[in-house]
Amino acid sequence: MPRHHANKKYYTNRELFLRVLWGFVEPIFFRCSPRLLYGWRNFILRAMGARIGKNVQVFPTVRIMAPWLFEIGDHSVISWGVKVYNLGKVTIGHDTVISQYSHLCGGTHDYDSADFTLLRTGLTVGNHVWVAADAFIGPGVKVEDHAVVAARAVVIHDVENGTVVGGNPARMIKKRNRP
Repeated sequence: MPRHHANKKYYTNRELFLRVLWGFVEPIFFRCSPRLLYGWRNFILRAMGARIGKNVQVFPTVRIMAPWLFEIGDHSVISWGVKVYNLGKVTIGHDTVISQYSHLCGGTHDYDSADFTLLRTGLTVGNHVWVAADAFIGPGVKVEDHAVVAARAVVIHDVENGTVVGGNPARMIKKRNRP
């Protein structure tokens, strides 16, 4: 029988408070906002501690678990139905597109520990990146600048600068041709 540690704390009291607050704010003020009110949703995310660049478009059906652990650069887009499971810090660069139904997973469990210890890994998506529809970016992964993650790819290892990856698990398809 696994031993559970009652005194093990994964979240600070501040984070617990913010999670409760976000539980009220997100479904009413974020998800119910009309599609084109990007500025409104950016305001809400900033009020919850996110670092949001200029001219960012976050669609109303995006699910961000912890805005206070979220950062996105200028002119980036997060499309319909994207899940940002950010137990750790998730950073998205500038001029980057996260396409519909993608999943950015910034946390996991240590399957070698008796109690499956929570790992708050976060992840990073660089500048000028395109994460195509329904892709999965795994815990602790870094997708470097100018990369493309093909639709439905499962990325469990870092993606090098200017690389196109696809498949499950994702592997390099080619280097990107760009000026």
